Amino acid sequence: MTIPPSSLSSRTPVPKAIWAIGLASFLINVSSVIVFGLSAVYMKTILGVATGWIGLLEGIVEASAYAVKVFSGVFSDYLKRRKIIMVWGFGLATLARPILALSSSFGAVFTSRVLDRIGNGVQSTPRDALVGDLSPESIKGTCYGLRQSLATAGSFFGGIVGVAAMLLTNQNFHQVFWIATIPAVMGLLILIFAVKDSPTQQSGEAIKRHPIRIADLHRLGGTYWMLMIVAGVFMLARVGEAMLILHAHQNFGLSESYIPLILILYNGTNSLASYPIGRLSDKVSRYALLGIGFAVLIVADILLATATNLSIMLMGVAVWGVQIGITQSMFMALIADTVPNDLRGTGFGFFYLTSAIALVLAGTMGGTIAQLYGEAMTFTASGIIGAVSLATLLILIPFRKKATS
Repeated sequence: MTIPPSSLSSRTPVPKAIWAIGLASFLINVSSVIVFGLSAVYMKTILGVATGWIGLLEGIVEASAYAVKVFSGVFSDYLKRRKIIMVWGFGLATLARPILALSSSFGAVFTSRVLDRIGNGVQSTPRDALVGDLSPESIKGTCYGLRQSLATAGSFFGGIVGVAAMLLTNQNFHQVFWIATIPAVMGLLILIFAVKDSPTQQSGEAIKRHPIRIADLHRLGGTYWMLMIVAGVFMLARVGEAMLILHAHQNFGLSESYIPLILILYNGTNSLASYPIGRLSDKVSRYALLGIGFAVLIVADILLATATNLSIMLMGVAVWGVQIGITQSMFMALIADTVPNDLRGTGFGFFYLTSAIALVLAGTMGGTIAQLYGEAMTFTASGIIGAVSLATLLILIPFRKKATS
């Protein structure tokens, strides 16, 4: 993508701290995608867990992650410290790796996955708020897109590592889970030694009041809450990336050794979309790009629901990754645009809480439909909900100026 020389964003460099946060995200995602990519198949083929239970587990762990995000965001605003909360989150996610490597029951896997996702939830909201704190106004979309792109590049690389590790260990899940511990530790160390809080957070004095106030929720503004309605409807269509893996494995015969290829493809297109879309959003309407992301979700669901061979199914996976890259970057940038600076963590936190409620419903729905009618029907339902979310965006967004005034 070519940026005109007159563009201000082309002359404003991305701060080094954003790159450091992105590198830490890259490494933790290398680890996470190995765990995520194999845990569903591990539960299904080794532990014999029913698909419905896997869908419920994914919904619960994602909801756990999103639910704690609201509290970590609120407290990062209250304490005026973001890095320490991020360190705790990275630490929990790192601790989850050896627990999974030692697991031999559904309960142990459940514990590991919950710890992993809670750790992710604890660190992600102050991370997103810190990116907003450190980003120059003229390249805010670029900074969010870059961070998202580096994170998903880590997921892409993690998929490659997962395939190689499964082949080298002769499909020994436990050894592969031990390998996944290494990049998690590296990411934690980079966060500790290379990332600092923003100057505004470091210089601020602690506010002697209750961390959550009704007045603060009102200050977030009508436009913000309209955006939360749109996000809540859209997240109901996110039936869980575990369904992509099970669809390929159950219906198209993709072997366990090559399951991480699904995440390589999905995260590769996600990463490729995030950064250019972020840069583009500094020049055109972020709401328009968000609507395009919703439309791309519908296209992905059509491909996944109607696939008759692995090639078409993989096309659907690739398009699914593109819609994540578009929508996640746009939601982040729009929230940073909308909320007051001192409530940025709170704003991101309630976005994640909204998403948590929707995702546990989506995961439960997706797993149940897949168990009763097959994975293809799950993506049909997702496409219908995606169309509803696009209609909701088109209906509500024209009123955002009135809500702001």
